[in-house]
Amino acid sequence: MIILVASFGSALVAALLAWGAARTWWRWDATAPSVATGTVVEHARRHYRLVQWVSAKFDPEVATGSLLAFMGVVAVVGGGAFGIVLTMVRTHRGFADFDGAAARFGASHATAYSTHVLRLVTQVGGAVILVPLTVVVGLVEVRRVRGWAALWFLAVVVGGQYAVADAIKAIVDRTRPDILRLTGFSGPSFPSGHSTASAAAFAAFALLAGRGRTHATKAALLAAAVGGTVLISSTRVLLGVHWLTDVVAGTLLGWTWFALASIAFGGRRLRFGAPAVTAERTVEDVRNPSAA
Repeated sequence: MIILVASFGSALVAALLAWGAARTWWRWDATAPSVATGTVVEHARRHYRLVQWVSAKFDPEVATGSLLAFMGVVAVVGGGAFGIVLTMVRTHRGFADFDGAAARFGASHATAYSTHVLRLVTQVGGAVILVPLTVVVGLVEVRRVRGWAALWFLAVVVGGQYAVADAIKAIVDRTRPDILRLTGFSGPSFPSGHSTASAAAFAAFALLAGRGRTHATKAALLAAAVGGTVLISSTRVLLGVHWLTDVVAGTLLGWTWFALASIAFGGRRLRFGAPAVTAERTVEDVRNPSAA
C-alpha cells in the first residue's frame, strides 16, 4: 500500500502545486490573452479607447501576449534543466545519488496489488493508449474550434517527442535498473519514454482544451496534466524499469518539446490571441455602428 500512497500522493501534491501556481499567475498577469471572449467583449465596449491604443501597439493576430513568452521561458529553462540532469547522470552526482535508493524502495515495498495497479496506470503513458487518445483529443478540438491546426499541433508534439526521446536514448545508451523489474520495457533507460510522452501530450491536451475557457478551468486542466505526468513517471520508477533521473529528464524533455511546438504553432494557427482580435473588432463596431 505504501507504494500506491507514494505514487498517487506525489501526483496529488504536484497537481495542487500546479493549480496554485496557475491561479496565482493568471491573477497578476493582466496582459494574458486567455480571458473568455465574452468578458473581452464586455470590457472592450466600456473601454474601447484603451483597447484601441493597445491594438495600435501590437498585432493581435500574431502577438499572443505572455502565454507564448511563458512558453519561451519553459523551453529555455526546461532545456537547460535537462542538460543539468544529463550531466548528473554522466558524473553520478546530484539527483543521480537518489537513483539507487528509489529503485530499492520500489523493489522492497512492492506487493501483488500495487504492482497490478501501477501496471494499469503506466500503460496510459505508452504509445498503445496515448496515440489513439491523441487522435481523439485532436478530432474533438477540430470540431470544437472548426480548424485543423489542433490536429497538426498534436501530431508535432506527440510524434516529435517520440523521435527526440528515441534519438537521445540511442546516444546516451544508459542501462536500466537491474533490481526488480515488474513490467515490460524496451530500449535504453535515459530518458524515460513514458515520462517524455505523458509530459508533452498531457500539456498539449490541457492547452488545447483550455482555449476559450475560464481561468479556473484552465488551472484545473493544467493541474490534471502535471499530476498525470508525475503519476505515470512515478510508476516507471516504482515498477523498477527506470532510474529516478530518467523520469525527471523525460518530464523536462517532454515539457521543453511541448513549449517549442506551442511557440511554433501559436498566433495564427492556434489563435491564442483570439480574444484580442475580438476586442479589436468590438472597438470597430462601437466606433462605426453602421458597419456592424
